[in-house]
Amino acid sequence: MKKLMKRLGLAAAGILMVCGLAACGKQASSTQPQLVSKGTLTVGLEGTYAPYSYRQNGKLTGFEVELAQQLAKKMGYKVKFVPTKWDSLIAGVGAKKFDLAINDIAMTPERKKAYRFSDPYIYSKSALIMKKDDQAIKQVGDIKGQKIAAATGTANADNVKKFGGQNVSSTDFATAMSLVREGRVAAAMNSKEAFLYYQKSTGASDLKYQEIPTSKIKEQPIGILMGKNNAGLQKKVNKALVELRKDGTLTRLSEKYFDGDITKP
Repeated sequence: MKKLMKRLGLAAAGILMVCGLAACGKQASSTQPQLVSKGTLTVGLEGTYAPYSYRQNGKLTGFEVELAQQLAKKMGYKVKFVPTKWDSLIAGVGAKKFDLAINDIAMTPERKKAYRFSDPYIYSKSALIMKKDDQAIKQVGDIKGQKIAAATGTANADNVKKFGGQNVSSTDFATAMSLVREGRVAAAMNSKEAFLYYQKSTGASDLKYQEIPTSKIKEQPIGILMGKNNAGLQKKVNKALVELRKDGTLTRLSEKYFDGDITKP
């Protein structure tokens, strides 16, 4: 009987050891980047939001396109882009349709609860965009009770609501500008840098912008969004961002697309 008990004890110890090793293996693997396709960084973005990501002569380009390409290179991966509409973009990361989303995504507390973010790579300042001859809106408080264009689910839409405006959803920047021109909204709320690029590239002399003071809306840190359980990818992305900041790549790309460095707070 004593021999039998001893054998059972050894067997149990063996099982515990195997389970312990398996758990250790699982824990170790969880620190590695989880990718949709091995060796490839699959990136979700809109592809319709200049100068962040857009098409020129049919080819995908823009600040965030080049950023993703440089990130993948630093990380030792190929890169694959998956153009996706804004309202499906963040959910696509959760559904593992792509590894991360790079699309001027504000790092809000609500999003941080459900997803991981990289360190910020740009800092965005908010602005109201309106017709050039408009004199009704002189400060952000004047949007109270007014129809304001902003994409649903964005920090811009949250800020419209915060200041008492009525949000009118716009699927992309060009649509928001059309709503302003047609008088269907009093103004659009978006990033100052997005409007400056739009004005420069289209020659839109009929529109103007009014920067919202950071005392009213703080400059918004923008990060790369990843799955909540993808700590390994977050670590690798942050390491690559540090290198791109140190070697001047982030500043160079910012100056190329925004005529200034918006990569620092």
